[in-house]
Amino acid sequence: MSAVSYKCPNCGGELTFDPQTQKYKCEYCFSYFTEEELEAANPDVKSAGEDAGTAAPESEAASGAAGNQEAAGKDSRKASGTADDEGEAVLYTCPSCGAEIVTDSTTAATFCYYCHNPVVLSGRVSGEFLPDLVVPFVIDRKKAEQSFMNFVHSKKFVPNAFFEKKQIEKFSGVYFPAWLFDVKAEGIYEATGENIHTWTSGDDEYTETEEYHVEREGDLTFKELSKNALKKANRTLVEGVWPYKLSEAKPFHMGYLSGFQAERRDMESSEFQGELLNDVNKYGKKLLRESVSGYDSVTTKKCDCTIEEVEEHYALLPVWTVTYKGKDGKMYYYTMNGQSGKVVGKLPLDRGKVVRLFLAVTIPVFLLGLLGGYFI
Repeated sequence: MSAVSYKCPNCGGELTFDPQTQKYKCEYCFSYFTEEELEAANPDVKSAGEDAGTAAPESEAASGAAGNQEAAGKDSRKASGTADDEGEAVLYTCPSCGAEIVTDSTTAATFCYYCHNPVVLSGRVSGEFLPDLVVPFVIDRKKAEQSFMNFVHSKKFVPNAFFEKKQIEKFSGVYFPAWLFDVKAEGIYEATGENIHTWTSGDDEYTETEEYHVEREGDLTFKELSKNALKKANRTLVEGVWPYKLSEAKPFHMGYLSGFQAERRDMESSEFQGELLNDVNKYGKKLLRESVSGYDSVTTKKCDCTIEEVEEHYALLPVWTVTYKGKDGKMYYYTMNGQSGKVVGKLPLDRGKVVRLFLAVTIPVFLLGLLGGYFI
């Protein structure tokens, strides 16, 4: 399994995906390249990505780094479903400076901690783990950081440490793995419909209730039901910024990961069959119920949906995120959809700011009360 990076054909600098232009940018000579130009300039990287899923694990470290060989072998076994521990660390060699990169078993793209160049771990996104689709980042880091600052400054009682410089530096663009399901199902719906008529004759009021047996049966289609495919991910953090415009998803290319972090799935599509059936029943019932009209009231008696066909796609979805450990020991987070800009956050509370505001309001009021009493 290899660690790869994309090089600028003009100056040899590192290339990263630029959300604003949807091209690949060199941070050194400021050149931009399309996907086709990127592949033409980096044929060895493309072949590495194609071969990583089938090649035997090799050490990319210098001679004598037996630990690297062992770690790479363990990671290869994990990809085939026979690894030892879920949390084991894996070693790679940075293709730019030769430093060792330590990752966990699901990291697919990261940065070298020494030269800070972007690195894609090609074996994590190949073979059975090759994504079908990727939703590229549309919002770049500068815009994401500005949105974060605007959001935080609108909250009066957030600790200053939550948005200081060293905290902003932790702001990360991450591709999270997800399963997308297109489902065809058959639905059967039975209900009782009621129409109530009321009229008056003389001093008497009459009510007539008519009951109808209602049946609906039909084919149901659900597109792009999304499921988070990473166990360690905070589902509130990741799913809180859904949905995405999946019509704008692109066929997967490793270049989209350059300059961002990425996670590989550790949950298979078969693990979501129960959730999928629940979703189909919930949405199917709603659709079938909405097809019933012309009654004053409708009481559902039965609703059964049977899944007939499922088409699944493995995708990577873009998220800007930052976490913060508060003085109370709890973890707080801010997350932004890297495509639409939708935001969700659980922010810490600075009790000192609350107390100062309380005193700033109550003390003047108290003093005014005393002065008023004195002059009265």
